[in-house]
Amino acid sequence: MPRILIAGCGYVGEATADLFHSAGWDVEGWVHSKQSAARLSVKPYSIRVIDLSQRADVAKRAGVLDAVIHCASSRGGDAEPYREIYLKGSRHLLETFPKTKILFTSSTSVYAQRDGSWVTEESETKPLRETSRILLEVEKLILEKGGIVARLAGIYGPQRSALLSKFLNGTATIDPSNDRFVNQVHRDDIASALFLLLNREAQTSAQIYNVVDDQPLLHSECYHWLAQRLNRPLPPIRKSEQPRKRGNTNKRVTNAKLHQLGWTLDYPTFGDAMERSILPSFADVLRDLSC
Repeated sequence: MPRILIAGCGYVGEATADLFHSAGWDVEGWVHSKQSAARLSVKPYSIRVIDLSQRADVAKRAGVLDAVIHCASSRGGDAEPYREIYLKGSRHLLETFPKTKILFTSSTSVYAQRDGSWVTEESETKPLRETSRILLEVEKLILEKGGIVARLAGIYGPQRSALLSKFLNGTATIDPSNDRFVNQVHRDDIASALFLLLNREAQTSAQIYNVVDDQPLLHSECYHWLAQRLNRPLPPIRKSEQPRKRGNTNKRVTNAKLHQLGWTLDYPTFGDAMERSILPSFADVLRDLSC
């Protein structure tokens, strides 16, 4: 059976590892902490604690693999963790598995457009944030070795939605003077995209793919949807003072290139993801708020 390494078996990596295992692949997952390893010890595939930033740690797992997915998380860090986890980590993986196809999960934050325009994989990438510039450096490294880059939009899924959490905890605002498009993708659709890309090796070598759902929505549209669905008041209308994790951008990211490979989404829109996955996973929170 084909062998795959999931370097970063976190929120996205775990779902991806589960999918590859269910399809008959021999899976090994790497995590950063013993706590994560203990949580995943019930999985039907091997889990190891490996620090991607340490060459010796990675090198001791050298072997024959069919594919590697680098989808480790920076754990919300600044530029230095990005260099350690993404840049150093990618170099160490490429050195240790020189003949193996590597897929790197980057971010649509590399697009700095602010005019609400549609962006493709060929659109300009001149991000203002150093973290996103580091991602571009990693992308170049991966592509030069014939690897694949998957630029992920904002990730949501079971127990995870930044917009819903802000809406429920009262920190959300609607800023009409600076409304912007939100590009998101469900965790399980990311997993299916990565699976598709590594099962179409001849067609996907040294390519970039946007992994995003079918319907970018304005921030205000998301909050109007939630207010109507949950029968709760809209967030206050005022200038937002909260820093944006992905920078002060405004663009609509297209997934047309990935669709052309035959990718289909289980959750193509914000409403689909909320109704069938995310809101049910927040059932306890919603019940407490209604009491």
